[in-house]
Amino acid sequence: MAAIPRKAWSRRAWLKALAAGALAALAPGTRARPPAPPPVLGPPGALGLRLPPGFSARVVARSGEPPVPGSGYRWHGAPDGGAVFARPGGGWIYVSNSELPGGRGGVGALRFDRGGRVVAAYSIMSGGRRNCAGGATPWGTWLSCEEVPDGLVWECDPRGRRPARPLPALGRFAHEAAAVDPATGIIYLTEDVPGGLLYRYVPPRPARGGRAPDLDGGRLEALARAPGGGTRWRPVPRRGDRPLRERVPGAVRFDGGEGIVWLDGRVVFATKGDGRIRALDPAAGRLRVWWDPARHERPGLAAPDNLAVTPGGNVLAAEDGGALRLSVVTPGGDAFPVVQVTGQPRSELAGPAFHPAGDRLYFSSQRGTAGHAGGGITYEVRGPFRW
Repeated sequence: MAAIPRKAWSRRAWLKALAAGALAALAPGTRARPPAPPPVLGPPGALGLRLPPGFSARVVARSGEPPVPGSGYRWHGAPDGGAVFARPGGGWIYVSNSELPGGRGGVGALRFDRGGRVVAAYSIMSGGRRNCAGGATPWGTWLSCEEVPDGLVWECDPRGRRPARPLPALGRFAHEAAAVDPATGIIYLTEDVPGGLLYRYVPPRPARGGRAPDLDGGRLEALARAPGGGTRWRPVPRRGDRPLRERVPGAVRFDGGEGIVWLDGRVVFATKGDGRIRALDPAAGRLRVWWDPARHERPGLAAPDNLAVTPGGNVLAAEDGGALRLSVVTPGGDAFPVVQVTGQPRSELAGPAFHPAGDRLYFSSQRGTAGHAGGGITYEVRGPFRW
């Protein structure tokens, strides 16, 4: 998208971009269309959410309470990263990590019928350690990431029919999130520590047609600087006493890797230390800053954490603290909120994920109005998400 002057996005800026023929970046399979104007959020509603005109919201789960009355299954504390999976017959499943420590983490799931009613809730992984964010795979599983020094990635079945399995080949480190290249099955991984790396797992053979690749026998690599500029990938030695991030010479270091998504041939990821969102073109080795709050007088996003791809082919970023906004970030380097949570100053937003039709958004307030891990709230927002 053509760059817009570095200031808060306004309707005037949107009209200027539209007149110049600027188009939002497209997710694979989407059609080009002009960008929708940024919404004007209304006052807080009964749930404390500020929404665009014509949108509505409801609570679908609360920590410690059964999402389905009488089921006996209670929604987990500290809800974090999440994703939506379509089901045959028109229903869908929303999965949600639990960032509780000490083996109390894991992943829960909400199953919806085709009309949007929650008809089942269940665990798809238990005994986890600070399951933070993760990523959905093209073959229909959820990768849940443990954010502890020797953390693992766990592959989970959203239906809960197969037990979750650890994936040590994806490395042991403070995992945050994962994104998959659907054409090859390569998995990109962020590390949530100061000076952390951007990793990728390369399967022994490319995964074609959405089939699951071999997640045990591939190689782990880290992004490093290339001679003469640009980037390249270097192997991560499996053996050694030092953390993985200290075993790769010339590695590109980031101040706390956060959410990551695959978008139109690029890896887009956030870093919390500087509040930036970057885009990596793996084919060309080019790494650039997509969003930098320091370039804006009144930035529409601060402290980006979990990311999701929007129906309009942009990125949606959830704020970890700050103004508690879910903001759309464009390739042109601007951001504007589409949802804001009020009255929860000690919380953070997490787990944004869209229904395949693009008219429902799920996310959680990790600590809710109570301000602690047992007060998490998971929401559904309905409306025409055009951005």
